[in-house]
This record gives sequence, C-alpha cells and structure tokens, in this order.
Amino acid sequence: MRNITIDNITDAVIKAMSDDIPARNREIMEALIRHLHDFCKEVHLTYDEWMEAVEFLRRAGDISSDARNEFILLSDIVGMEVLVDMIDKQPTHGETVPTVLGPFYRDNPPVLPKGASIIQKDSEGQETLKVSGQIRDTDGNLVPGVMIDVWEDAPNGLYEQQDPDQPDYNLRGRFETDSDGRYEFVCIRPMPYPIPYDGAAGELLNYMGHHPWRPGHLHFLIQKDGYKTLISQIYDSETQYLDNDSVFAVKKDLIAQLKKAPEGSGTDLEMEFDFVIRSNTLLQAAE
Repeated sequence: MRNITIDNITDAVIKAMSDDIPARNREIMEALIRHLHDFCKEVHLTYDEWMEAVEFLRRAGDISSDARNEFILLSDIVGMEVLVDMIDKQPTHGETVPTVLGPFYRDNPPVLPKGASIIQKDSEGQETLKVSGQIRDTDGNLVPGVMIDVWEDAPNGLYEQQDPDQPDYNLRGRFETDSDGRYEFVCIRPMPYPIPYDGAAGELLNYMGHHPWRPGHLHFLIQKDGYKTLISQIYDSETQYLDNDSVFAVKKDLIAQLKKAPEGSGTDLEMEFDFVIRSNTLLQAAE
C-alpha cells in the first residue's frame, strides 16, 4: 500500500501477515494489532508519550534477569496475569479456586515429613502457625500421595532468595498427604509485603497512584499424577490489603481463619484448609 493513513494503517498491518502462519498466530496478532491501534486513537497518544513507553519497556528489560522478570510484575500490576489465569484455569467441577504462581517459587524444595516445620531461622515477632487439612477429589474421595509445595515470605517481607540473611530454602518445603489425604506442616503467620518496586514496576505503580503491597498469604502448589496441578494462595482473614491487593489475586474462597492454638500444642496459631483437586479424566471431558 503506497498511501498509509490513519484510517487504513490497521488493515495494512494485518494484511502484511503471511497467509501460511498458524491460525492461532493470526487470531492473536490480528486482535492485538486492532486493540493497540484503537488504544492509540482513543487516547490520542502523542509521539513523546510513545517514546516514554518504549524507554520504559527498555528499562524493564534492563532490570530483568533469571531471578527477576520485570514483565511479570508489570502484568501483575495491571491485573493481566490474574485475568489470564482465571480464563485458562477456571474451575469446572467444584475444585479449589486457583490463583497465580507468583515470581518467588523455587523448584525442588526440601521434602519434609508430615508435621515438620519449614522455619529454618526464627525472626523477632514471628507467630508460629500449624497448617493442616485434607485433599479430596471432586467426588469427595480422599487423595493420598499428593505432593504439596509450600512457600512464604519472612516477617521482614522478603522471600529467602531476596534476602542473603535467610538460609537457603527457608520457609519452603514439600509434603505428601498420608493415607487419609491429610497434610500438616508448621510455618509462620504470613505477613504483608511489597512487590519489588525499585524498577519499572515501581514507575508504573507511581504512574497509576497505586501501592505495592500484597496481603499476607501462603503459596501452595499441589501435584499428583492423574490430576490437574493446582496452584493457589491462602490468605489470612485478618491481614491488611485483602481489599486492595496490588496484584488483584485475592479470592473469597481462599481466605482462611487463623485461630489461637490450644495450650501446649507447640505453635501460636492453627489453620485448617481443605483442597479439592480435579482428575485428568474430568479435565479431558471438559475440553
């Protein structure tokens, strides 16, 4: 096309795509191009604003590494990761509501016996918490032999890979459900913490006038052959930021009550939370 105008540029870009690309590529790119072009027209984006955005993305790339993906943080701040997770992993048979993995998961945490503690280093002001529950399938059957990865931040708001003063794999562990589908471990009461905001993510938060804080929560990754992997977070019902989580990941079904532990139980608090997982048979039927 020899005469590109505001009215024809969108179609020109779409028509430039090859006819032999996969249909899904075309579906995604055509919608993306149309939405991007419509956005520019709707807000009357200036050239200087576009240049600022390009430089912003460059800075996000500069700070990204194997240990920190700034683009995941950016997608979290605008609610995109949670939205995609809800679209792609919507419960269909009454299984536990999933939510995002987050940027602080680590592979191969230590495998610990039922009831063990994931606390490797005590912190001033911590409250110890015994977490227990059962895992069932969508028919109500108990599921033994389920592997559960758990992880959380320390009272200073940092995960261990962010904090050189914490032992390796502190506040992380992997547990297996027993013959009754039960799991149990000891941790600390999770504390609110800010997502990293010293880079492009912080710039975006300031631009939006939004804070970086997440409510206190425990991460769970639940896996067993023959079942759909469940990734979720359980929130303390008394924590701050439940109503304005910086990454919009809170679900009411994932809020749990923490209760004072009985005298002599060995922990300050207790929490009971049961999970429901879906078999691959149901997953295939749903698809």
